[in-house]
Amino acid sequence: MGGNSTKATSGINGALTQTQVEEKIGDSVKQFYEDTLKSAREKARPDLIKVLTYKSAAAVEWLQEVFNLDLTLVSRLGGHSFPRTHRGHDAKFPGMAITYALMQRFEELAEAEPERVQLIKKANVKKINKDGNTVTGVTYLFNNEETTVEGPVILATGGYAADFSETSLLKKWRPDTFDLSTTNGAHATGDGHKMLASIGANEIDMDAVQVHPTGLVDPKDPTAKTKFLAAEALRGEGGLLLNSKGQRFTDELEHRDYVSNKLWEQKAANQWPIRLVLNSKASNVLDFHTRHYSGRGLMKKMTGAELVKDIGCSEAELSKTFKDYNSYADGKEQDPFGKKYYHNGPFDINDTFHVALMEPVLHFTMGGIEINDQAQCLNNQGKPFDGLFVCGELAGGVHGANRLGGSSLLGCVVYGRVAGDSASKYLFQKVLNGSTSVAAQRLGQISLHIDPSQPGKVSVEWSQGAGTGASSGTTDSAQSRMEQQSQASAGPVMTKNGDSDDPAKVSKPNALKDFKVPDDEYTLEEVAKHNKKEDLWIAVKGVVMNVTDWVEEHPGGPQALFSHMGKDASEEFEMLHDDEVIPKYAAGIVIGRVKGQEVRLEY
Repeated sequence: MGGNSTKATSGINGALTQTQVEEKIGDSVKQFYEDTLKSAREKARPDLIKVLTYKSAAAVEWLQEVFNLDLTLVSRLGGHSFPRTHRGHDAKFPGMAITYALMQRFEELAEAEPERVQLIKKANVKKINKDGNTVTGVTYLFNNEETTVEGPVILATGGYAADFSETSLLKKWRPDTFDLSTTNGAHATGDGHKMLASIGANEIDMDAVQVHPTGLVDPKDPTAKTKFLAAEALRGEGGLLLNSKGQRFTDELEHRDYVSNKLWEQKAANQWPIRLVLNSKASNVLDFHTRHYSGRGLMKKMTGAELVKDIGCSEAELSKTFKDYNSYADGKEQDPFGKKYYHNGPFDINDTFHVALMEPVLHFTMGGIEINDQAQCLNNQGKPFDGLFVCGELAGGVHGANRLGGSSLLGCVVYGRVAGDSASKYLFQKVLNGSTSVAAQRLGQISLHIDPSQPGKVSVEWSQGAGTGASSGTTDSAQSRMEQQSQASAGPVMTKNGDSDDPAKVSKPNALKDFKVPDDEYTLEEVAKHNKKEDLWIAVKGVVMNVTDWVEEHPGGPQALFSHMGKDASEEFEMLHDDEVIPKYAAGIVIGRVKGQEVRLEY
């Protein structure tokens, strides 16, 4: 689970959040709405943008309160009138922190209350089933066995910014982008779009593909088809974009498509490569990012003299760039590129810098399947299907022609919650109308109690697992599917027997007690010999893992592991993951311990 959301590096937008109020940031929901409308341009859908922006504070606070997440740092990204992109103080990318908390809670529910929630990983959904305009369920493959489940359907299958397949949506709608590198995982191939289009769902804005200006170029593999993204926060905190003459050429905080076009203009003028340059102040604020990118060999720390040499310009040329920029920041002169917001200045050639090579990359697809403001999927007559809901990047029209940084995670949370509410409402309506479909049966035996002493109050009670039909209870086949995945939960389990009413504070179960690190010992020199894709070992916190046949399982994709072949990746691991992910997801690939080191995994 997780998708591209696990890689989101800048944060989640919210207007009028508690964090903003405490920081005395004078933002408003109306201003966030206006900024999004402006960014969406001619493809703006005011009804969808209103839901996205007006429900943003509630989304951020839901993550903070229910999942105990720290989202108390705010930055201003390109196209925003105020700082409103939230991330945490802890050393993790916000996308990883948010998605891991949600995934963990879902796994806990699946384990604690299997009559309510089942989680079937590696299920390949092949077909959305419908009867007339009513969607009745889905058919999926698992271990070559076909299974049909019935009930309302929510699709959250992501975008198509890595669709280089035979039926490529990129090639169909934006052939000019097909040869670019992508920041997306290999799973982002538009499967949901294709399935929904085949049953008559309406595609909208499919040519709206976001090319992000700052993909990190790996000097060791500059033409790699998958690239890491340089978070927009780097430019938000004052990073400069410089061409091969050491000159600026754009407002670094303009909309993404605008900045990307400026990079293409520089290429046409033979002024590549482009470098992103952070001074020491910005580097300190973004310490986690700079260490992460440096650890992957994508960013270098250097002096001013080394930067001059690296660019190939003169010291006088670079000094002039910095001097002019400081003058604009101080308000003494007007920036010819129109930049309004300046952070972490001044720039001084005698400072130290973090520097990385940049090029535009495929990043996000604004186009998708048309929805209304209740996340209902619309057919090609513009009418909603019954029982079919869409959210996340699959939903088209939410961001219009260009998405603002920080709004991808927001779109997932806001429209994910809207889709959940709408699907629940749909199911309850069917139950209350006396429907005898499996959708109703899956709620089990339902009793409605009307208390005459409390007018307007209706109590709904289920008898646990008493329902009939394919989806109620935990069937033998579903149980065996879950057992085959051997998914142990590592976090607080939400049960009525918990030791707190607050799900964020329930004690962790001892579900990982069976995990043992094998006694075999390997030196780091021995680990270093296994440094090829076909023979790949990595050491982390005193344990040795053979990840050769596991790279496709890695939520961050294979590329993230290839950077650390044959190395001790403890520092990089700690930046992204809790220790428990190894016993929880990768116990089978731990082959031993590092000789002379203590095992430092805490779980």
